[in-house]
Amino acid sequence: MKSQDMQVIGLCRFSYPAYGGFQVAHETMEDRRAFLYAPERMEERFRSFEAITLPGIRAQTDPNFEFLIVIGECLPAPYLARLKDLIEDVPQARIIARPPERHRLSMQRIINENLDAPDLSSIQFRHDDDDAVAVNFIEKLREAVDDCAALIAKHPLVAIDFNRGFSGRPTSQGLEITPSVLQYYGVALAMVAQPGEKKTIMNFSHKKMNQVM
Repeated sequence: MKSQDMQVIGLCRFSYPAYGGFQVAHETMEDRRAFLYAPERMEERFRSFEAITLPGIRAQTDPNFEFLIVIGECLPAPYLARLKDLIEDVPQARIIARPPERHRLSMQRIINENLDAPDLSSIQFRHDDDDAVAVNFIEKLREAVDDCAALIAKHPLVAIDFNRGFSGRPTSQGLEITPSVLQYYGVALAMVAQPGEKKTIMNFSHKKMNQVM
């Protein structure tokens, strides 16, 4: 099956209040919401999303993909309006609002519910709200899928990891950029799922992808 016949679907969590999936523990969901939606934190998330994440998504040389942005139904209205404004010129982006649920099961359900043709293979990728991909990421991803067609046909799940890139951090003089090679880092990491396969890229820890498929 050619990659051009496969749906490419990406998922990005934007301050979604899940049960699990966070490095910071909270005693109650109210505590988690207070942490996630603190004004200072939200300003930081929006700055990263607007300046780092969206430009690469917006400029993809292959526009044939979907980009799901998962938020909580409880996201304060001003933040929701701001998010909608940011993606207005990104036709691939779509906001999915959900109540708090178990992290991996919720993300799995969202991807499966948004597959256009469950009887066809799909190409899935995960994306954090402070990461960026090259503008030809989707194009190169489809090329990799076609290059590995024989391997993909033999396995229900096959991961594809673009591990060479750049790490950047803001400084008072601007961005400090250094080349990096990071395996299974969670950015530019994708997976091909065969028809009928219910597990998604969000079912696995990105650091352990090489151990599970």
